[in-house]
Amino acid sequence: MIDLTKLILFVPTMLLISATPGMCMTLAMTLGMTVGLKRTAWMMAGELLGVALVSTLSGIGVASLMLRYPTAFTVFKLIGGLYMVWLGLQLWRSRGAMAISSEELDSSAFPAGRILALQGFVTAIANPKGWAFFMALLPPFMLTASGPINAHNGAVLLIILLSELFCMTLYATGGKALRQLLKQRSNVAVLNRVAGTLMIGVGIWLAVS
Repeated sequence: MIDLTKLILFVPTMLLISATPGMCMTLAMTLGMTVGLKRTAWMMAGELLGVALVSTLSGIGVASLMLRYPTAFTVFKLIGGLYMVWLGLQLWRSRGAMAISSEELDSSAFPAGRILALQGFVTAIANPKGWAFFMALLPPFMLTASGPINAHNGAVLLIILLSELFCMTLYATGGKALRQLLKQRSNVAVLNRVAGTLMIGVGIWLAVS
């Protein structure tokens, strides 16, 4: 059974939440600036997988158990945060595969797709606030009478993923547009530093959240 009223109310709610600047959206914009929209799709795939996992586990109540034992979260998010800070520093120094040179980088020089996907996945699942948020948001919109896995709750998950994909694409497209605007030789260093600052910000945000 699908409750259309709940789904109709959930769509604008989720779109508003997804559109709000956060770690995943900032990461999408940063990667749009540095590796382009097509390569950023790898990060989006990883992020969507992470969001699907978080929302599903939150819906069935597993998240409440996991949030009682935050040690694994702490280790995981610190490693992920430090890695993103390192990438940001590399961008500031205009080094590494993500740094933009005065000429377009050959696609073979970009980070491997699996690395970008892992960045998105880690960002999605290593934030305890994300787990707590879904625990608070999902119950009013889900049907629990038939268990956590049913057509209605599947539709809720689909709305979450489509909303996240739509908003990440907008942010990544904005990053790509900024890349084109600042791609001239005189502005390449500025673009690298803007992207590096955003990446460092995401890393610190993830590590201390």
